[in-house]
Amino acid sequence: MRIRTVHRRDFILHAGAAAAAGLFVVSTQARQAPKAPARAPVILVLGDSLSAEYGLPRGSGWVALLEQKLAQEKIAATVVNASISGETTSGGRARLPALLAQHRPSVVVIELGGNDALRGLALAHTEDNLVAMVQAAQQAGAKVLLVGMQVPPNYGAAYTQQFAALFPKVARAHKTALVPFLLAGVADGPDPTAWFQPDRIHPNAQAQPRLLANVWPELVKLLR
Repeated sequence: MRIRTVHRRDFILHAGAAAAAGLFVVSTQARQAPKAPARAPVILVLGDSLSAEYGLPRGSGWVALLEQKLAQEKIAATVVNASISGETTSGGRARLPALLAQHRPSVVVIELGGNDALRGLALAHTEDNLVAMVQAAQQAGAKVLLVGMQVPPNYGAAYTQQFAALFPKVARAHKTALVPFLLAGVADGPDPTAWFQPDRIHPNAQAQPRLLANVWPELVKLLR
C-alpha cells in the first residue's frame, strides 16, 4: 500500500484554496440574500369636495368605497385621501410636493378643477396648474390618473365646451390616464336631482358607487 506524504508546502496551498472557496461561498450567499418585501403601492387622491365626502356619512364617499373595492379584488394598495372641500387647482398644486415626499405614491389621482370654474378662473390658469401637478407627480415616479369635470350649460356654450376639453387635452399632452367626466351617469342622467344633495352640486351617498364605477376601470389598469 502506498501512503502519500503531505508536505508542509502542499498543506498550506490546500488550506489556502479551501479558505478562498469558503470565502467565495459566503460572498455568493451574501449577494443572493433574499430582498425585502416590495412596498405596497400607495394611491394618492388629490381632490375637492367631490372626493372629500362633503355632506356624506363618513366612509360612504367614492374614495372610501375604493378602499373596499381594492380589498375585495385582493389588490394590496394603500389609499391616501388628501382631498379638501373647496380646493382649487392652485391649492392642489401648492400642497402636492409635500404629499409626494411624505407618501411616495405609485399613483396620483387628480380630481380638481371644478372649483376653478365655479370661481370663474381663467382656463389658462387651470390648465397651467393641472400640467404642473401632472409633471410633479410623474417626476416623482408616480403614474397619474386625471379625473375630468364638466360645468352646467348656464356658464355659456363656449366656456362649457372649452372647460370639458381641458382635461383630455392635458392627458394627451402628458400621457396620463383619464376619466373624462367623474359625474357621468349622475349629472347627465334622466333625473339628475335624484343623485344629488339638496344643494344640487354634491352627489349624495347613492351616487357614490357610480362615481367609483367611473374611476375604477382606468385606475385598475395603472395598478396592474
